[in-house]
Amino acid sequence: MRGENAALGAAGLAGFLVLGELIPRLGLVKQEYFPPISRIVEALGTEVGDSAFWTALGDTLTGWALGLAIAVVAGIAVGVLLSVVPYLREATASTIEFLRPIPSVALIPLAVLLYGTELQSVLLLVVYAAFWQVLLQVLYGVRDVDPVAEETARSYGLGTWARVRHVMWPSALPYVMTGVRLAAAVALILAITAELVIGAPGLGARIAVAQTSQAVPEMYALVVVTGLLGLLINIAARTVERRALAWHQSVRGEVAV
Repeated sequence: MRGENAALGAAGLAGFLVLGELIPRLGLVKQEYFPPISRIVEALGTEVGDSAFWTALGDTLTGWALGLAIAVVAGIAVGVLLSVVPYLREATASTIEFLRPIPSVALIPLAVLLYGTELQSVLLLVVYAAFWQVLLQVLYGVRDVDPVAEETARSYGLGTWARVRHVMWPSALPYVMTGVRLAAAVALILAITAELVIGAPGLGARIAVAQTSQAVPEMYALVVVTGLLGLLINIAARTVERRALAWHQSVRGEVAV
């Protein structure tokens, strides 16, 4: 089944590449707006051979990794704290519901005002967006804890943090890993968006320069790189999730299938 799915995926990708090559060459779209795939691949090769490209890639990955790490640690810590202190959860519920829907891009003027085009601007946007992905999943996971298991732990005299470690955390871990996977994708989106709009160093800023200088093939090549980054991050996140949840029924069932 996996081999068949892989073959279908490869066939779909090949078809997409063929269309991307033929459509501009047949004149269905202007090549100055959408060049053939072959020219994009050629531009990608040129980018890979440029040291400035690797510097921009490193800047993007730095902002992504630091922002994601901060968001994951903060989201888990705040989620656990709110879960073990019911009154605190009730006191912050309205605040969370107010702050959560605010788009991170709406904070771009604030980020520019505070930090200009420095890395801190990227981190502000990345952390804000990724934090909610983790926090909400932690809260959902804690809410899904079996009340019988919770009462059994209490009857055996387990303290608050012992219950968190032995009852709450194993039950919430699948939700936490889902939150981390979602946060990883969101963090990359916001890192590149911040670079593109603010001008912070990274692939986003390089895309903006290519667009303003009419280097269209190079622009598309850089967009392809961001797509490949997203794909690799998703694969890595799923791999970590499977290993962390190797004991869980959902992953064991997936492996068995």
